[in-house]
Amino acid sequence: MSEGVVIDIAREVVWVIVKTSAPLLLVSLIIGLIISIFQTITSIQEQTLTFVPKFLAIMLIIVLCGSWMLNAMTELFTDLVSHIPEYIR
Repeated sequence: MSEGVVIDIAREVVWVIVKTSAPLLLVSLIIGLIISIFQTITSIQEQTLTFVPKFLAIMLIIVLCGSWMLNAMTELFTDLVSHIPEYIR
């Protein structure tokens, strides 16, 4: 296995991680920003206020995008496993 192959595998793995985590991170960021603006406007200083809306939004995104995320990760894994004979040469 050459260094180029290892770099290609690492790049593909990082890309799948970014691609599958982006919806969760973006929703969490947007909900956090909205709650933060709401807290600033109303002068509510409760630190735990963002937990429940973020949790519900992330669970909704997992329900909506979970199969796509799982398919992307499974496809990467099966691709890696199917190429093991080529990697060990």
